[in-house]
Amino acid sequence: MIDSTLDQPGAGSVPDEVLMKDISRRRHDALTELYGRHSKRLRATIDGVVHEEAEADDVLQEIFLQVWEEAGRYSPKAGKPLGWMVTIARRRAIDRLRRRQAYCRARDRYEKRVIQDSQTPRRDASRTLVLNDLHHFLKKSIRALPQLQREAVELAFFSGLSHREIAAATHAPLGTVKTRLELGLQKLTHALRPLRQKV
Repeated sequence: MIDSTLDQPGAGSVPDEVLMKDISRRRHDALTELYGRHSKRLRATIDGVVHEEAEADDVLQEIFLQVWEEAGRYSPKAGKPLGWMVTIARRRAIDRLRRRQAYCRARDRYEKRVIQDSQTPRRDASRTLVLNDLHHFLKKSIRALPQLQREAVELAFFSGLSHREIAAATHAPLGTVKTRLELGLQKLTHALRPLRQKV
């Protein structure tokens, strides 16, 4: 069994680079030590981009999961471990922000389209038939979604619940709810793509 450097005298001053070696040997105590040293600073970096507590928590978890998985590939030549982790934090926070913004834009476009359709008078019977077909196709596409994604979509768009209300109703983390909605909307958009020319 490999002894951790944290078990040795003077472990309080173990450099981050040594902790990274211990983490690459699957020493949980080394990851815990690294988390204790740097989680607040990384969280501040994430908060500067994401501005939402639940998402920031998710990103922080993702960072330390990545550290756990990639510690063996870390090289001191690339810089200090903290600098490496801050780079990961910025990249992951920006990715999360972009996904959220893309989801919000898609939701806004969908809601705008629904409002426009509800305000547009039906010009002829053929358009009404097409819209009826679209309605049935949409219902069928929603039913085809995986159960958890379908539930999130129905609660958001048919019951009018907020993300936090959905999280409370389904006992799921807020970040998970947002991911389910995002994946569900992507699948619905893909399913409806062939019908765009008909409407």
